[in-house]
Amino acid sequence: MKYRNRIPVLATALAAAALLAPALTQAQAGMFRRLLMQRRAQQQPAALAPMTTLPAGVRAIRDIAYGNDAQERFDVYLPERPVHDAPVIFMVHGGGWTRGDKNTLRVVQNKVARWVPRGFILVSANYPMVPQANPLQQAQELGLALATAQRMAASWGGDRRRFILMGHSAGGHLVSLIGAAPAIALARGATPWLGTVDLDGAGYNIVEIMQGRHLRLYDTAFGSDAALWAAASPWQRLDGRIAPFLAVCSSRRRESCPQARAFVAKAAGMGTRASVLPEDLSHEEINEQLGLPSAYTAAVEAFMRSLDPAVARRLDGTR
Repeated sequence: MKYRNRIPVLATALAAAALLAPALTQAQAGMFRRLLMQRRAQQQPAALAPMTTLPAGVRAIRDIAYGNDAQERFDVYLPERPVHDAPVIFMVHGGGWTRGDKNTLRVVQNKVARWVPRGFILVSANYPMVPQANPLQQAQELGLALATAQRMAASWGGDRRRFILMGHSAGGHLVSLIGAAPAIALARGATPWLGTVDLDGAGYNIVEIMQGRHLRLYDTAFGSDAALWAAASPWQRLDGRIAPFLAVCSSRRRESCPQARAFVAKAAGMGTRASVLPEDLSHEEINEQLGLPSAYTAAVEAFMRSLDPAVARRLDGTR
């Protein structure tokens, strides 16, 4: 709340800078802008800041383009030492479909520190934001990102056959949509993946959400088009057996676990190996704390381990 209250102050300062710009020299204006940016960075919660320091033994390849839009970029985190046939975690950030970034501490820090030293590769993807792209279009572009990462995986020492999709909040919704309707990604050139992990996703049954009481952010993202609601709804798109699925849900959020259980029950009824992992963590903590030593991380890793023997060997340190 404190951070949100400062936003109008920063906006006022930036507006004042624009008004003063004609009266300032170029050097003075540049210094003023730098001071404002520094102040904004200092006021930003640490978990929303970018990750600037990599763990020991990890290197990064930044801003690989998978499309023409400036947001169609992903980062790759991989071991400094050469690896071969490494499993790849494909991570999608949240942010209500309108904001967020692939390099945020909460999105990547603990996951990279946990899994890359164990011989995994982690890809963290950006995607076009609402209103430039609606959620269905976002899923389609992420399908292209997945296809691009799979095509490039061997050049990093990765295995295109051993991808795990993972996403948080709106990103959780998007990977669940792709997981429920694999044709979205396959049509963009992707190949099948091992499994999907939804970290407290923003919605499984979008039609049900839009027809009931809901947060305004859903109106911003999904609008009033009922056809879009259905087309971008994992529940409505699920029509057969899919890759194994893990739904992590916050037991502190009233609507989170019931929707997760309903989706998992439908998927299991169609032959999918699917499960729900309720956690007594906040929506933000489910993302931020994954990768820290805990029973929660161990439970997610148990699902990952079950997907493929090569994944299990990396997690067990026996590769």
